Amino acid sequence: MATYDGVFDALGLRDWCDASASSAPMSMADLLKQTGPDDGGSLWDLPFPSLDALNEACGKIPQSRDLTLGLENGFLSIKDSLQVVLDPLTQPLSWMLNGALNFVDATPWWIVLPLLLLVTWLVARSLKLVVFVALSVGLLAFIDHYGHAMDTLAIIFVCAFICVLFGIPIGIAMSRSDRMQRIAIPILDMLQTLPPFVYLIPLIFLFSVTEPKLYGIAIILYAIVPVIRLTDLGIRLVDKDVIEAADAFGMTGRQKLFGVQIPLALPNIMAGVNQTIMMSLAMVVIASLVSAPGLGVLVLRGIRNLELGVGLVAGLGIVLIAIILDRVTKASLARINAAQNH
Repeated sequence: MATYDGVFDALGLRDWCDASASSAPMSMADLLKQTGPDDGGSLWDLPFPSLDALNEACGKIPQSRDLTLGLENGFLSIKDSLQVVLDPLTQPLSWMLNGALNFVDATPWWIVLPLLLLVTWLVARSLKLVVFVALSVGLLAFIDHYGHAMDTLAIIFVCAFICVLFGIPIGIAMSRSDRMQRIAIPILDMLQTLPPFVYLIPLIFLFSVTEPKLYGIAIILYAIVPVIRLTDLGIRLVDKDVIEAADAFGMTGRQKLFGVQIPLALPNIMAGVNQTIMMSLAMVVIASLVSAPGLGVLVLRGIRNLELGVGLVAGLGIVLIAIILDRVTKASLARINAAQNH
């Protein structure tokens, strides 16, 4: 097989490469390679000049495993410092998640269910949707999935609330500063394209698996992107003539923002909230791998124990919750659009 030995020989780097050779006895394969005929191999067999391929020709070149090991050691070296900073900053998230989970677990269903239906009515003002939510939750309770479903909803409510609380101001700041938008877009692209499981890897090293903030941070990082992007987009799409009219009336920047731009951008902002809630639900299921309660635990149990029925029924429950959240947020968006058209 062709190698890059000739390249390093031609560059005069052979002595530098051989300086890293081990003093241990050579294996039979190395001995035969050294004493046998060397035709240099054919160009057809020449491998891509990766780290491992170059390392075979020159021991001074690091291998791929050296790169990954260096990254791991670098992260572990700053882990303690990160924990000192992040632990107090993220502890309120654990309190909020614990409080929401304790509330839905300790409160009787005949209080939680009417409260859920009241919130649905206030947001959507649709009797059909209220009936649909009641029937869906009733079905989940009938198959003894009520507790898991409420845990899933509690986590989504907390994480989606935090996403909106931080995402909308970030989106507003991006819409008012082109420089901040240029800085934020690559970060948002990275958060949006990283596989969900990747979010969990560094967090497992930073926080205990028993701490709710472990999965809470992963959900927030994964789900916050749409509300930021669509808030920025919605405000930037406000008609320039409307902005000029506001300037003509002598409005300050704050008055234009809260009196003109945000109301006109509200449909886009609500669309971002809808997508954030949907992505929170998707991540809650994956976060069951790191002790997140809810229906995702049953899905994981079905996979681990090959219990087809358990996994399918839990998946049906997740679908019902997704439909409920999607319909409620879209009904709210429709109300906002109707109010603006009038």
